[in-house]
Amino acid sequence: MEGSSTLEVNDYEKATQYLYELTIKLLDVGGSDIFITAGSPPALKVNQAIHRAGDRKLTPQQTTLLTRAIMHDRHAREFDHHHEVNFSLNFPNVARFRVSAFTQRGSAGMVLRLIQQRIPTIEELNLPPILKDIALTKRGLVIFLGGTGCGKTTSMAAMLDHRNESCQEHIITVEDPIEFFHRHKQCLIDQREVGTDTDSYEAALKNTLRQAPNVIMIGEVRDRETMQHAINFAETGHLCLTTLHANNTDQAFDRIV
Repeated sequence: MEGSSTLEVNDYEKATQYLYELTIKLLDVGGSDIFITAGSPPALKVNQAIHRAGDRKLTPQQTTLLTRAIMHDRHAREFDHHHEVNFSLNFPNVARFRVSAFTQRGSAGMVLRLIQQRIPTIEELNLPPILKDIALTKRGLVIFLGGTGCGKTTSMAAMLDHRNESCQEHIITVEDPIEFFHRHKQCLIDQREVGTDTDSYEAALKNTLRQAPNVIMIGEVRDRETMQHAINFAETGHLCLTTLHANNTDQAFDRIV
């Protein structure tokens, strides 16, 4: 990507166009991630291998420009305060990303993970057929376990989509950020993004039962309060789906307890 030499401080429009061109390149080669970090050309992950997209190394000023160009004001404030932030990026009709922005050695960087536009089916993911039955269960708690990038969110989206095609109900999701867009099919689906549609997981989940849901999807359990809400939803006759970072069931139980 030779265009990096023309990136100038505060030229957000040109920076966004640069990322758009990287996106087209990523799609052309069938890649999954874009890496932006100072001291290296932008890189693409293709078949689990990192490939440089050009020869020109990005400067700290350029990585800061690229990172901030796609942030809303809220994301920028959180980034300034915590030095990291997660959000979604959408190039309409082209691609959607989950973005993880951070600082390293005093400069900004980010990883953009491509999100599939179409929600895959349970069959396409080669998941156990029993998940179709579980997806239609009236009440309970379903937790997808695993490390980053192992397919927890995609599997959960497939289950939710199966329910959406099969039942006439109300589904509420609380996510940070929203990854898959669910259309209203047989169900009504309300998707709430932390920071955009609600201040926090806690604020959204505290009011969820007042919104007459049948199914509640929590993007990720990150703390004790969120887990308590998930358990409470299941105990009060709802189906709750969520994810948890854990390498095995023993570790998961330790985190839950």
